[in-house]
Amino acid sequence: MSELWRGNWATRARIVSGLALMFYALLHFLNIGLGLFSSEWLEKGQDLRQIVTRNAVGEVLLYAALAVHAGFAMARLIERRSLRMPRAEAVQYAFGFAIPLLLLRHITYTRVAHEVYAVDDQMGYLMFLIWGTVSALSQTVLLLIVWIHGCIGLHLWLRGRAWWRRNTHLLTGLAVFVPAFALAGFVAESRRLHDAALDEDTRLDMLDAYNFPGPREFQGLIQIDTALYWGFVVVLGLALTFHFALRLNARRTSVRITYADGPTITAPRGQTLLEMSRGANVPHTSLCGGKGRCTTCRVMVEAGAEHLPPPSDAEARSLNAVGAPPGARLACQIRPEQPMTVRRVFASGAMTARGAASQGQERPLAILFLDMRGFTARTAGQLPYDVVFLLNRFFDAVVPAVTAAGGKIDKYLGDGFLALFETPDTASSAQAGLTAAAGIGRALDAFNAGLETEGAPPVGIGIGLHLGNVVLGEIGAAGHAPRTLIGDAVNAASRLEAQTKPMKVELLISTAVLDAAGLARPEGLVSLTLRGVSTEIDALPVPKAADAPQMPQL
Repeated sequence: MSELWRGNWATRARIVSGLALMFYALLHFLNIGLGLFSSEWLEKGQDLRQIVTRNAVGEVLLYAALAVHAGFAMARLIERRSLRMPRAEAVQYAFGFAIPLLLLRHITYTRVAHEVYAVDDQMGYLMFLIWGTVSALSQTVLLLIVWIHGCIGLHLWLRGRAWWRRNTHLLTGLAVFVPAFALAGFVAESRRLHDAALDEDTRLDMLDAYNFPGPREFQGLIQIDTALYWGFVVVLGLALTFHFALRLNARRTSVRITYADGPTITAPRGQTLLEMSRGANVPHTSLCGGKGRCTTCRVMVEAGAEHLPPPSDAEARSLNAVGAPPGARLACQIRPEQPMTVRRVFASGAMTARGAASQGQERPLAILFLDMRGFTARTAGQLPYDVVFLLNRFFDAVVPAVTAAGGKIDKYLGDGFLALFETPDTASSAQAGLTAAAGIGRALDAFNAGLETEGAPPVGIGIGLHLGNVVLGEIGAAGHAPRTLIGDAVNAASRLEAQTKPMKVELLISTAVLDAAGLARPEGLVSLTLRGVSTEIDALPVPKAADAPQMPQL
């Protein structure tokens, strides 16, 4: 779990305070939802909740968490040298600063009213107070943005965890259930109180039980609410003023950044290199949002490194976790003050598009199975973001060889994939498979050459290439059926790929492929008994996939 807490003390403080506030919001919203059942359940739920939140320790922790979380958000806003940011981060900022504007009124008429005017601020009191007014709408909006803000933050924090990704549908359902449950309880209890208050005696009893504030007390609460509201507006205005003042001051001096694999830009001093990239529209990968919790924004400093301070503890830990070579730095953590030349280790690129309509037919096709060798050992101890990026870079390197030969990726299988070559006839399918295998081999060599310049170990692969009858069709429930292929030939190709490891070769080609392509059977064929395959398969071992046999060029 250590990678969840990677970053400096400010990052960890923001995470802890956010979790504390999220826990409080969860208890509060579940408490409101009990109004769906009865007033007694609602009051008992509040009594239990206040055991945690309305005691000396609980109150100090709650308000400290609120102050820390808001304070760090304000500090980050001031320190930013650009307001360019990903959409999710922009939504977080907008919601984060909207929450206090709505929350201060809630605090004024509950906690402040309780302390100053001895109001019994039960849930029923607040519901009776705001039902049928504009405040009911504003507090509904507050509930929703608090919950959405917390859910976005929680997702950005945990999205790299496998268990989180596996349970996305369940977690999404729970995320929708909580505010829906709270709003249902709010509406049910408010209507119940409103109906009860139609009786004058009951209404007077309710006002007396709540020690409901009178006109004089309300005037005092309005003044407190106004002071708190404008106080926060002034603080936010000052933060924005400092932000723009720092940006204007930074513009007086600028620094020149040269990207070895891209443009040369001039940017204000004081920004991180990542902010400079974003401000100049230079594609720069950063999955964790520039918090130093991954290394996907890292660069190799080719000139000017002597002008940078040494890595902070957080940056050094992240770089050490991935075995980064000397000269590697995190773009989100360094603030260049002098001209420098850098090379982005991970440049942003387009995703490969996939998908085809179901054909629902049986055809003899060439099938290629590929697997990356030693993936588990290679990625042990690495950050999740960096594992994902290693795979994406590998696939970006080798998949074009498949598509260029006329093949399609049927599915990705963790650190490998299954490809098929759906061409007009069997001969062209076999030839396309051979072309793709050779192209993958050449692409792998180029990819490994790039890894060598980064000081990373090379990647090994195993490929099984076979040809046989397969059935292509949509398999699954109506409306949710991806197109795929099944058949004994698929299993045979997979088993051929598995045999490349003990044979220490990159590629095994079945004679079915060679025959269909019109190639003579060369020497060196081996006869293999494969698990799950009824007959022996003769295959050609090829130590280097780039040397796969090809049809002679006419």
